[in-house]
Amino acid sequence: MTQVAESTGMQETVRDIAQAKQLYEQAIKMLAAGQIETAIDRLDEAYELDQENEDVMFKLAYLIDLRGSDQRAIEIYEILADRRPVREGVLLNLSILYEDVGRYEDAEECLTRLLTVNPNHPRGKLYQKDVDSSISMSYDEDSEKRSEKRSALLETPVTDFELSVRARNCLKKMNIRTLGDLLKITETELLGYKNFGETSLEEIKAMLTNKGLRLGQALEEQQSQARKDLLKTVAANVPDHVLNKSVNEMEFSVRSRKALQRLGVSTVGELATRTEAELLGVKNFGQTSLQEIKERLTELGLSLRKLD
Repeated sequence: MTQVAESTGMQETVRDIAQAKQLYEQAIKMLAAGQIETAIDRLDEAYELDQENEDVMFKLAYLIDLRGSDQRAIEIYEILADRRPVREGVLLNLSILYEDVGRYEDAEECLTRLLTVNPNHPRGKLYQKDVDSSISMSYDEDSEKRSEKRSALLETPVTDFELSVRARNCLKKMNIRTLGDLLKITETELLGYKNFGETSLEEIKAMLTNKGLRLGQALEEQQSQARKDLLKTVAANVPDHVLNKSVNEMEFSVRSRKALQRLGVSTVGELATRTEAELLGVKNFGQTSLQEIKERLTELGLSLRKLD
């Protein structure tokens, strides 16, 4: 009876391993089709069946990390990190997660292991520098850390993320290579590209959201800085009481008022830092409303910001 039970158990193990492999292959196909959540479900099932399959574990940890499940991703990566030989990607990804949750010494240990095997690993060296700074810096620690980490993040190739074949091909043809490149393009520009549809757009937006980023963010930051610079210049020539005047006190039409609300414009000074293109980009805002706003600003000795 014991031999029969052992034989049956071995057969079940073999079946589980084979089924886990099939589920993994299904997950890879679903990722290629942009079905990330379904792929995660398949990998979860595969992991339940075979907790020795490192391909399943690595892919599962990677995807749930992108989704924001840091703690579970750490737990899986830690299991993989205890195995020999260990993948470079495991040590690198685990170090990043450790740093995110403030476990700097653990992150340092991962990177030391990585660089001991591959001393010239470019990202390993970059992240080790970041971790070392987090441990030792005593001045402006948080600000500099965020800046370095953001720079490294923006330099990450989009090919490092799980995207559908269509999305990958379109980004390649548009010469979008890194996350930083994605922040310089808008939703409208992406949708205007041939064969790029809503599904690919949502896929990319979800990827960026998981990293605390969004399409067009770099453009918005540039525009915001340009507005601040312009407001300083205008303030030198226009009285404060004019610049600080609420747009609600201006005799604007309902349509113009709503457009300014959507843009978050509350004062005349803020309005003067906006461009015609920004106003015309608001839904239902047309040339009539634009002309109305330009006339009111002219009466105050101001105008909309001109593009360089």
